[in-house]
Amino acid sequence: MAQLRRQLAVMSGQPDRLSAERPDLPAIPVPVALEPLFPAGGIAGGEVVACDGARSVLLSLIASASGAGRRIGIVGMPRLCLLSAVELGADLSRIATIPYPGTDPVEVASVLLDGMDVVVLNLAGASVAPSRAKVLTGRVRKQSSTLIVTGGTWPGVRTSIDAEVTGYRNSLSHSISGHGTGRSGMGRIGGMRLRVTARTRGRCRSSVDVELVAAGYGAARRVVLAHTGGYPVVAADPVLEVAN
Repeated sequence: MAQLRRQLAVMSGQPDRLSAERPDLPAIPVPVALEPLFPAGGIAGGEVVACDGARSVLLSLIASASGAGRRIGIVGMPRLCLLSAVELGADLSRIATIPYPGTDPVEVASVLLDGMDVVVLNLAGASVAPSRAKVLTGRVRKQSSTLIVTGGTWPGVRTSIDAEVTGYRNSLSHSISGHGTGRSGMGRIGGMRLRVTARTRGRCRSSVDVELVAAGYGAARRVVLAHTGGYPVVAADPVLEVAN
């Protein structure tokens, strides 16, 4: 833990003031397709956000934030596909990962809040005690950072995001605007359709339907999270839930 603090000191350039309060930053950018879910057009600094469901949405949040120059720390997610994040526009030079944080990932996330704009924490099914969550939430607010928790329960979360796969784009075309056959068992999966729902205290629940569309191969491959565009979609099959 001490070594982690020293590394953060080097990154921040403020070795003697790791806990100094940073000036308020604009909202953390999110994909344009998700902006309607957030009053500020992005995730407000100083917030704890829960993000569960289809991993593509979490990856898109990481991509948008790092692509805009924000520093991201990811804790306890050894199987997170950073290649997918890059395809969505992530800047790996702005991302630090601690895939195996040991017995206390919450403490590791707490340290990262000193030097990162956004910390993504996988709780691995755990429930954080209300007293501890309150302390960490206060730290997030003081640092004007953003903590995104997934895979567990964090008491007092202000905003919860849930993403559900509702269908797959069946396309024989490799272009984002191409249309396929729309018939099950033919062509290739060129993307998926998701319903993303946000619940924020003091506001009505809101949802948007978006599509994750892939086009191209190799270095030219692009992945875009966009507003639903009327592509032919095959209903999601419960047997194929592994795709979620």
